[in-house]
Amino acid sequence: MSAGVIDSAVTRSGQRSNRLATLWQGRWKYLAGAIMITLALVMLLPIYATVTASVKLPSEAAAIPPTYFPQTFSIESYAKLWDYQHGLPRYLFNSFATAFLAIIFTVCLTVPAGYALARFPIPGKELLFVLLLTSLIIPYQALLTPIFLMFAQLKLTNSLVGLAIIHTAIQLPFSLYIMRNSFESIPKELEEAAVIDGCNTFQLLIRICIPSVVPSIVTVALFAFITSWNEFLGALVMLNKGEMFTLPLVLAASRTVNMLGGTDWGMLQAGVTVSIIPCVGVYLLLQKYYVSGLLTGAVK
Repeated sequence: MSAGVIDSAVTRSGQRSNRLATLWQGRWKYLAGAIMITLALVMLLPIYATVTASVKLPSEAAAIPPTYFPQTFSIESYAKLWDYQHGLPRYLFNSFATAFLAIIFTVCLTVPAGYALARFPIPGKELLFVLLLTSLIIPYQALLTPIFLMFAQLKLTNSLVGLAIIHTAIQLPFSLYIMRNSFESIPKELEEAAVIDGCNTFQLLIRICIPSVVPSIVTVALFAFITSWNEFLGALVMLNKGEMFTLPLVLAASRTVNMLGGTDWGMLQAGVTVSIIPCVGVYLLLQKYYVSGLLTGAVK
């Protein structure tokens, strides 16, 4: 067999291998796309069911088996939710005020603490950091009884400030982890140059370090907001006055409203829809900072 024939056979074999590789690569892309679409549908279907149930007539929302599309579009459930007990605006204000306070407390505590743990020569700071992180393995639900007794003595029960303190305590370990690693990722040459220019420690933090970790601060704020907005058990323990309830408590209380012998599912799903909107909106607005800040703070 001549060398030309052998080379031709090798060339054809290589071409077939390349075609097969390209074919399988294209199939894997379609398979990955199908898997992603399936996962997206699994995640979106409950939200779709919630939103559609909220715009159905109360009788249709409670129907068994449920209808997949509203036969009659109605905002009756939202109107009932708006006037429920002390009114939806009051509960939204309580939830937003608590979340805003939790964000302020969390950021004001974790930014200087993270900077100190990252830059100051504190004796045993690594052990201290690990001890602070161990609170992540302790469920805060186990601490609610002593916290309630302590807050009762401090007159912080039935208070949005007291509830915000609990939400801050829940979020502190993870936020401190993010901020400490973010400050450690800042090149020390920047700080040395600022010190040469005459900056003291406070000016160094405000003018150099904080602008460099804005994405991480946004990430901490976003997690604090979502944690506070969705938290239920702490609010249930700390609040017993209806006018101080947050939105999750109202949603739980609305299940006791009788409608056709049971829960008013239309009003309940309207409340769930209202509670979803702020979380989705805040995430979409801050998504760019959230992703970069989470990666910066999670990787040392």
